[in-house]
Amino acid sequence: MKKALLCLLLIPFAGISRLNNILPPAGSIVDIRTGEWPIALQRTVARSDTSYSLQFRDMQVMSGVVMDTLSFNDVVQLKYFEKALTVLKTGHTGDIARFSDYSIKRADKKYQGTWYILKLKYGLTDFKQSEADILIKTIKGLKFE
Repeated sequence: MKKALLCLLLIPFAGISRLNNILPPAGSIVDIRTGEWPIALQRTVARSDTSYSLQFRDMQVMSGVVMDTLSFNDVVQLKYFEKALTVLKTGHTGDIARFSDYSIKRADKKYQGTWYILKLKYGLTDFKQSEADILIKTIKGLKFE
């Protein structure tokens, strides 16, 4: 009788630990750029869904450190971001991918290669092609449910 009671008490804890192993961890997926001007792709896991965000230091504010966040409410929005980067990679300087909350502009620099300017309503950052390739590869490599 004591063994049966003990088993009934331990089953819920075993289920919770198993559930924690199934859910992907929350936090940073990849640090695209570190240092003074960081950019990181992050994942936030809630019970019912997963959201993603791109966090970066705002380049419009030089007197202090202001971190901005481009939020993706679901996987579809994150995939559109990846597709925009992929299409811009094969485009030309001045090409722009516009979305409701942000835009990405391709800007080729003569001696520095291809750069992208990410502009939100109140934030701005830029990143080079190699960093865009990291984003594309990471997003394509994510396991979506």
